[in-house]
Amino acid sequence: MKFFKTGIVKDMRFLNHNPGDFHPESPARLESIYRRLEMSDIAGVYQEIIPSYATKEEIVLIHTKEYISSIEATQGKEVVLDADTMTSPRSYETACLAVGGGINLIKAIFSEEIDNGFALIRPPGHHAEKDRAMGFCLFNNIAIAAKYALEQGWAKRVLIVDWDVHHGNGTQHAFYHTKDVLYFSIHQYPHYPMTGRMEEIGEEEGKGFTVNVPLSAGYGDKDYLYIFLHLLCPIARKFEPDLILVSAGFDPYLEDPLGGMQVTIHGFASMAYVLRELATELGHNRLALFLEGGYHLEGMARAVEAIVKVLLGETISLPDLLQYRPSQEVARVIKWHKDNGW
Repeated sequence: MKFFKTGIVKDMRFLNHNPGDFHPESPARLESIYRRLEMSDIAGVYQEIIPSYATKEEIVLIHTKEYISSIEATQGKEVVLDADTMTSPRSYETACLAVGGGINLIKAIFSEEIDNGFALIRPPGHHAEKDRAMGFCLFNNIAIAAKYALEQGWAKRVLIVDWDVHHGNGTQHAFYHTKDVLYFSIHQYPHYPMTGRMEEIGEEEGKGFTVNVPLSAGYGDKDYLYIFLHLLCPIARKFEPDLILVSAGFDPYLEDPLGGMQVTIHGFASMAYVLRELATELGHNRLALFLEGGYHLEGMARAVEAIVKVLLGETISLPDLLQYRPSQEVARVIKWHKDNGW
């Protein structure tokens, strides 16, 4: 068994963003995860990465100055930004801390302080557009981290894998015209935010570097892993990323109230295991997960714990897929992408 140096970004200040007592994206999400990790047998085995507040110069890598100023102007206030997205008095500073936590995780990976890690941060980010908050998201944490790694010259190519049940429209749009970042998303469709059709593949030099796998509700572990092994991994081997990032949403969990998928705790750990092995195969161990959605507190906390164990080096027994026959929908999506460049 190989052991990896794993870093975890966690900080009680992430609880300071509170969009309302009955809002799904509540501080209780992180409280449940932190509690689970503190009680786990891996407590103290991983390295804690201290987040710092991102600067405006870092956030502007993805967002416009005007948009950043508009979120800054919500300080001390409760502001409704759209039907799903609200601020509380300390939301702006918490969002800056989330961005900074992701950047610090990337810094620790490229300085070889750690091999891989998990940014357990909030508010989430993958729906945030360059000039718009939406879907519970203020700043696009994972997109900024990817751009930061490219701007620093640490990475030439970044792979972003998004397994949140909702399509990451903000991340897709941030890199839709570039070949430096390959965005790969498995998501429920039709579903919020109604983006992520198979035909959305990028434009100009970015054409072909967006890969969407839209699925109807009801798919589970074997389907996700089949797609990972038969579509994602071959694409990643051709792309040869220097860094793999994951928008790790836990709303595909089979009991999640906002999703319709059937992924289990073992399924999430298995996807992380495939990506960990892929990073090693590519000649580096650089893998970083960013917390996105997930609204079944116990299921999400247990899944995060299982993934951290994988990041530390635990081996996962994958289901036997040799005799597995994918649905017509899954087979059609894989064939379509292979017929269109991959």
